[in-house]
Amino acid sequence: MLLFLSLVLLSLHQALAAYIPTAELVQINDGLARRQASSTSSTSPSPTQKADSQCTHGPFTRACWGNGYSIATNYDAVWPNTGKVVEYFLDIQNASMSLDGFSRQLYVINGQFPGPTITANWGDTLRIHVKNSLTTNGTGIHWHGLRQWKTNHMDGTGGVTECPIAPGQSRTYEFLCTQFGTTWYHSHFSSQYTDGVVGTMIINGPATSNYDLDLGAFPITDYYHRPAFELGPLIQNGGFPRGPPAGDNILINGTNVNLNGTQGRYSRTTITKGKKYRLRLINTSTNDNFKVSLDGHNFTVITADFVPVKPFTTQWLFLGIGERHDVIVEANQPIDNYWFHVVPITGCSSNLNKNALAIFSYTGANSTGLPSNATRSNAPSGAAASDCNDPNDKLIPYVKLDVPSNYTIPASSRLDVGFAIVQNTAQQTLFQWNLNFTAMSVEWDRPTLEYVFNKNTTYPPAMNLITLPGKNTWSYWVIQAVPTIAPPIPHPIHLHGHDFYVLGAGTGIYNNSQTLNYKNPPRRDVAMLPASGYLVIAFITDNPGAWLMHCHIAWHVGLGLAAQFLEQADQIPSLGIGQEFQQGCSAWDTYSQNAIFHQEDSGLRRREIAGY
Repeated sequence: MLLFLSLVLLSLHQALAAYIPTAELVQINDGLARRQASSTSSTSPSPTQKADSQCTHGPFTRACWGNGYSIATNYDAVWPNTGKVVEYFLDIQNASMSLDGFSRQLYVINGQFPGPTITANWGDTLRIHVKNSLTTNGTGIHWHGLRQWKTNHMDGTGGVTECPIAPGQSRTYEFLCTQFGTTWYHSHFSSQYTDGVVGTMIINGPATSNYDLDLGAFPITDYYHRPAFELGPLIQNGGFPRGPPAGDNILINGTNVNLNGTQGRYSRTTITKGKKYRLRLINTSTNDNFKVSLDGHNFTVITADFVPVKPFTTQWLFLGIGERHDVIVEANQPIDNYWFHVVPITGCSSNLNKNALAIFSYTGANSTGLPSNATRSNAPSGAAASDCNDPNDKLIPYVKLDVPSNYTIPASSRLDVGFAIVQNTAQQTLFQWNLNFTAMSVEWDRPTLEYVFNKNTTYPPAMNLITLPGKNTWSYWVIQAVPTIAPPIPHPIHLHGHDFYVLGAGTGIYNNSQTLNYKNPPRRDVAMLPASGYLVIAFITDNPGAWLMHCHIAWHVGLGLAAQFLEQADQIPSLGIGQEFQQGCSAWDTYSQNAIFHQEDSGLRRREIAGY
């Protein structure tokens, strides 16, 4: 009888795991301690059917996952380890493609743009083999937003965590999926992703609201007909004094018609009336930030980047560069075709296509027909048309985590964003973006991790390196756009290796008098720094490595708008970094000695330094 009662209680616990607050445990100072204020949101998902005794993940129980894991689990502290290895092979190649009716040379992955979607489950290990089949460019892949828990050497950041992969060489990246949700991968070697080295990722896991079917990743990007290696030098040398060049189009799911509507094709997604769909929106742009909507339908937002949020409903949703939002769309309108809108926002975009379109088509509607022109010109109006800020007040993480508020952020934690026009040794005029009064530049053949392995702490100033020696301590930072030295442009700020807490963002100068949110603030890996404003973030130094923080406008980081945090440097050699790191650098050294083209930008991103 006692055994039977125990089994009943265990099943009940599993069935309710998605809905009952749980105290998560996290390793701190070699002991177990309870993570501060770890519990679920006070509002739970509302399944239309009861969870079964095992809390099986399904259309009516998306909050469940299994084996004691659910949407209530704080994945910042604990996660499953399935023992399963999911393997992919990516080949970066030259190709000629016509994505919107205009034929041009691209760098692509496995002959396609965007590259193949990498899919795994929460707790799986991904093993991804990347081959560089380009002739005159190095490469490398960064897995955007993935925490890389104690696998910093797999972050794929040339000049920071690795030497670039030389032409003809390969590299294997392997890491555990400690998070779940939607993201993307892209080259971090200059601006190759602008010209095609980009793909999407899905890590399946629980969700904060129910849906019937998953429509998969839905990448949106600005698109240039001129190659980045041509545009880059013009930007650097002041060829576009009024700002970066306007994109020639916006691609939705890898395609679009041209601006005249005479060539190319619209992306078309088929849905069935009465069903609920998960749509994984990703902004993979170089320069443009968007608002998106679907005529006649609302979005129910369930994640911001990799963080599940309390569901909220909106008609228009802002997507900054690098940001992701998973939304649920209910097919509850008359059977017809409907326009999906992507609108570049005034003040944080410059694109010739002012209202990019795709089609959502109900089963039973004309499968080749266009939606009514009556809604074709639909776009945000008034203040919404120029609002380049994240909807922070609506991004309420489902798992509650608070930030200690008994700390005054010192002046030394302020990182100013500025802009400068300088002359190099050849007396050429160069434009620079800088962070903390430094325009960051890395050396591909001497990445930061090599300094760490060699115990060389003489870091050149251009590396813009900030040491974080403390272990499991809170780190607070104010990123401040200084109006007197920087144009009033919003910047999507991305941090590698962490989900950071967004304590506040606003216009003007931060002076410690502004109200910050320490109670379950939004957690993201990309957040918008308002034009002439500030962004206050915090994170815990619990992941040893060299972690890049940068503006995700590719032109800006190419001009230096980046810094790197060196976190627990003494722990990095113990991470088990193998011979592949040294072998990769040796291969790059051999190649670069006779390379035709050489580094001319920050090395982190902007221009291809080689032709096609």
